[in-house]
Amino acid sequence: MNRVKSIQRRTRHRPPMFPLQFLLIFLSTIFRRIKIFVFSLIMLENLKNHDEQEGPLTTEQDPDPFNPVSPSTPISYPIKTLEELESRSYFESFHYPFNCASVSLQTTHGDLPDRPRILVCHDMEGGYVDDKWVQGGDNPDAYAIWHWYLMDVFVYFSHNLVTLPPPCWTNAAHRHGVRVLGTFIAEWEEGRLTCNKLLSTKDSARIYAERLAELAAAMGFDGWLINMEVDLKLEQIPNMLEFVSHLTQTMHSAVPGSLVIWYDSVTIYGKLSWQDQLNNYNKPFFDLCDGIFVNYSWQENYPRLSATAAGDRKYDVYMGIDVFGRNTYGGGQWKANVALDVLKKDEVSAAIFAPGWVYETKQPPNFETAQNHWWSLVENSWGVLQRYPKSLPFHSNFDQGRGYHYSVDGSQISEASWCNISCQSFQPFLEFHGDGTVNPIDVSVNLKEASFSGGGNITFKGTLKGNAYFMTRLFEADLPLGNLPIYFTYSVKSEGSSLVGLSLEFSSEKNEKSTVLLASHGDALDMMTQFVSRFNEVIMPRRVMKLESSPGWVILESSILMDGYTLTGIRALCYRALSMTSGSDDRSAEFYAVLGHITIKTEEHKSFLPPSSSWLVEGQDIKWSSSSQGSKIVSLKITWKWRDGDSPYFSYNVYVEEITKVKGTGPNRVMSEGAPKYLGAAQVRSFYVSDHVVPPSVASLKFIIQVCGVDGACQKLDESPSFALEC
Repeated sequence: MNRVKSIQRRTRHRPPMFPLQFLLIFLSTIFRRIKIFVFSLIMLENLKNHDEQEGPLTTEQDPDPFNPVSPSTPISYPIKTLEELESRSYFESFHYPFNCASVSLQTTHGDLPDRPRILVCHDMEGGYVDDKWVQGGDNPDAYAIWHWYLMDVFVYFSHNLVTLPPPCWTNAAHRHGVRVLGTFIAEWEEGRLTCNKLLSTKDSARIYAERLAELAAAMGFDGWLINMEVDLKLEQIPNMLEFVSHLTQTMHSAVPGSLVIWYDSVTIYGKLSWQDQLNNYNKPFFDLCDGIFVNYSWQENYPRLSATAAGDRKYDVYMGIDVFGRNTYGGGQWKANVALDVLKKDEVSAAIFAPGWVYETKQPPNFETAQNHWWSLVENSWGVLQRYPKSLPFHSNFDQGRGYHYSVDGSQISEASWCNISCQSFQPFLEFHGDGTVNPIDVSVNLKEASFSGGGNITFKGTLKGNAYFMTRLFEADLPLGNLPIYFTYSVKSEGSSLVGLSLEFSSEKNEKSTVLLASHGDALDMMTQFVSRFNEVIMPRRVMKLESSPGWVILESSILMDGYTLTGIRALCYRALSMTSGSDDRSAEFYAVLGHITIKTEEHKSFLPPSSSWLVEGQDIKWSSSSQGSKIVSLKITWKWRDGDSPYFSYNVYVEEITKVKGTGPNRVMSEGAPKYLGAAQVRSFYVSDHVVPPSVASLKFIIQVCGVDGACQKLDESPSFALEC
């Protein structure tokens, strides 16, 4: 992926030099050496004066070097040397258990789909930016991807030897059915030296391949992109082939459905020479792994030639597109669809490199709009690649993994800005209209308005005339239904006569189409009158709940039985209550509503939140210190596990409650001080509390682990497991 190519210098015959020229060269050399000597004396004197003024540097002045085995705020980081890789030292790191992905790949088949695919290569600001904070950061404007339905494979890339994907990307991608690869790269002189050791023998090649496979299996991601951006000796090529072959076989054995992708760089003759197509110079590597990421300087006929060279594996050829537009076909940027159209026509796969261009270059008017606009180019060219829901239970609160607040069950528990892509739920398929079309209702994921759950919602804002309605896509589904009723639960907050229902699209085995409206609360006769001619069935909610603790939120629950059908689409229907309109089609009224979440499940998928007695919670690596204001400061690792072995997948919210000493009749009378404070979210059964300030009046701390299920249900705090720490 480097674009630096070697420059060969030509040797020219030089005429003999005259004595005067020798003298001038000699004097010039003496003069340069005198200047260097004088400059060195000046620098030494300045350094001596500086040391006398400042004094020697103390250990307190030196920033602490990163020590991976010492307890600290968990981060994601790469492996930079073969020695680290070979020694397996990463598994001894304090950070390792936090970096294991917890969400399994959600796919109905083990292999990639038999069609052209899209691979997306991250490459954003060098990697490990806001996403390195495993438990989340505080930047609400952090980079994120939410168009998972437009890709099949996601590669996390950096210019380090072994790039390990931060677990937040794996969790979010897996939730949407997308595979995640790390990157193994060798480049520049350091990369050449690395390859000398890597490829010294066939055994060494196999050992390092096994180390990479072990990391992927242990950390929960799905394979590797191999990028050898160096010249190799011809005698090293057999061992390079062994490395690729053994890595692929070991990955397939360790992680079924995993992938090893070769990058179009070094050739079978050892030359670093980007071919921009699949041909005889790079095909031997392609033949030993699961695909090739072709360099992006290809010409219009190269995809067709590559498809021919691949034979029955043409979908394993991923033609590169650099979104920055560096020597890429079509120019990239806002013309990336030019290359995509060619690849779609020639039936090969696409590899989109650096879609973070939108974020890095601050494309107007803002990141959200520009990102939605750019990905609409991909959808318009290739269509939707992933569909969901495709299994139950299904839950989405439209959280993008970043925001300005955080809520649970309609109640805001934190006003702090945050980012944590692991918290991203199923993302809606919102449509972007860049053709100048003006819709009566603007639809967007809103991170600033109050959310029902997490940090986001879908906001509908605009005007509607009389009894007109507006419909917009939420999800493209592929959910076969059985002989049990399915229950839809969703939350809405609206103003005036604004209402939101759900339009469901079904298809039978005989390709018979049916549409059903799950109407919002209101007069049933009005709903029937308004929509009975537009839908095959109109269903009123079986239960409507208004939350006293969260004024404005209404929870609606409906059920439907569609045995033998497949749910293919979910759309939001915006309308106004007929009884509150004038009946005239010419008068417009303001429309405003917020959709907080959608949950779909059957009676078989009852919420299972085990009682607190099912858990064993411990505090580890407890470290106390004092502040200059007299408060104590504590850091510790909290771990929890199920007493009866392995539990199903849960996510967790972590809180702290301060127990304060007060004056009274007893010397040690205690009381709870305020509501529990939200600390963060965890995807694994550990959470690190860093530098928590404890006021002098606090006698003890109670850390509460709120267990949350895949259906969005969260345990009540007074029923949640906890750990008490005396102060």
